[in-house]
Amino acid sequence: MKKYLTSLVFAIAITCLPGLLTAQKAKNPIIWADVPDLSMIRVGDTYYMSSTTMHMSPGLPIMKSKDLVNWELVSYAYNTLDDNNDALNLVNGKNAYGKGSWASSLRYHNGTFYVSVFSSTTGKTYIYSTKNIEKEPWKEISFKPSLHDHSLFFDDDGKVYLIYGAGKIMISELKDDLSGLKEGTTKTLIENAALPVGTRGLAAEGSQMFKVNGKYYLYNINWPTGDMRQVLIHRADNIMGPYEGKIAFHDQGIAQGGMVSTPKGDWYAYLFQDHGAVGRIPYMIPMKWVDGWPVIGVDGKAPSEIDLPASKGLIPGIVNSDEFTRRSANATLPLVWQWNHNPDNKLWSLTQRPGFLRLTTGRIDSNILQARNTLTQRTFGPESEGTTALDVSNMKDGDRAGLLLLQKKYGWVGVKADGASKSIVMVNADSGNAIEVANVPFNQKTVYLKASCDFKDKTDKGHFYYSLDGKTWVAIGSELKMAYTLPHFMGYRFGLFNYSTKTTGGYADFDFFRIGAKIAAVK
Repeated sequence: MKKYLTSLVFAIAITCLPGLLTAQKAKNPIIWADVPDLSMIRVGDTYYMSSTTMHMSPGLPIMKSKDLVNWELVSYAYNTLDDNNDALNLVNGKNAYGKGSWASSLRYHNGTFYVSVFSSTTGKTYIYSTKNIEKEPWKEISFKPSLHDHSLFFDDDGKVYLIYGAGKIMISELKDDLSGLKEGTTKTLIENAALPVGTRGLAAEGSQMFKVNGKYYLYNINWPTGDMRQVLIHRADNIMGPYEGKIAFHDQGIAQGGMVSTPKGDWYAYLFQDHGAVGRIPYMIPMKWVDGWPVIGVDGKAPSEIDLPASKGLIPGIVNSDEFTRRSANATLPLVWQWNHNPDNKLWSLTQRPGFLRLTTGRIDSNILQARNTLTQRTFGPESEGTTALDVSNMKDGDRAGLLLLQKKYGWVGVKADGASKSIVMVNADSGNAIEVANVPFNQKTVYLKASCDFKDKTDKGHFYYSLDGKTWVAIGSELKMAYTLPHFMGYRFGLFNYSTKTTGGYADFDFFRIGAKIAAVK
């Protein structure tokens, strides 16, 4: 069971994105997975990118790439955003779904990396810094208020600013130690950044400020009523303005982000698209300069193919399998994993049973969305699948453990312990209510579980399976009609879980988690 199938992993990796081995160029989207609110920089010949994962812990992921296409998770700016917040801790009936931290701003200045973010959950703005983005921890500074969708900006004169807001774009200068706003420096930068659109809708937000050839360029997103998301750009000769603005890109709702140059002097806009249940997925769009303005796209469109190296797949840089085998007693989880909210670290282990992830119950919960210590990874398109093997020997009466597709309209397959009996069940919550739609009596020690996702053409369907031997798979329950909902504001995630509805102290042992494209027949 522990034997790792190298050939299978390779087969999975090469099928994550279409045309991988034959394509000479990259294809959009460059990442068919939930990586929204991009902020990107280049330092020498290496690109770095931050993104949003909201209520997940650790949070504020940092990725690197050598070619703008193949990305690898290298860090998180924080382990937990706040240890004493009920919503982030998923306690007292509260949660931070769709909240936590949003829309970061990544910068490099005088040999130091900075990434800033804001949180309506805590009411604060955070600035993290490190000299070594991969090997050193990030240092935290936080202060009030929480500045919406801000852009951290180091100007050439030594001043540091935050540009923020929605509709009305504001600017404030930071104190020299970045510990807060300088008193009396807050000003209105642009009274109505959506003015170039001329229609009502989502006000301009998602600010990202750049300086190129002495001019200041402010990127925003806008969503006019009855239309699609689009990119707005304002420019000025002085950071304080006056600014002139225009619609810079309007195609397929691909918007929000900024721009980055290559060492050869080519330019790209990095943007993302709302793409149904899989989440918000990144695009790289060729860009050129015309009369001092960024001109995004090829004839105003996002090309399906771009002149960058082909993708090698999302495995292992963004998602990956895990056999839970650790050689060190201090070993922890790879960066591809995130907990749903802050974990209770006393109740999970990779060492209590070597080669397994153990999840122990520590409280009573009524449903899976309120359960702590659910361990997650991204799903991805066009199709993806997660499998696990679960030892249920030590589950207690009332325990529920298994494999989850996590969003508000979730579904899961797993084992339910009731009294001395156990059963394999499938629960479907796509109606808004959690309904147990299948129940199969079960008396073995180990069960194999599988969840698959179909995101082709926004099909957005999930299916669940079980196996008693790890070879023959049986479909169970009903099709999950997956939907991207704003209360969670995140693409679907695979999740491993164990929670109790009656008594604490039971535990479930997960032997492995394997991720990839659909790999096995079912009956």
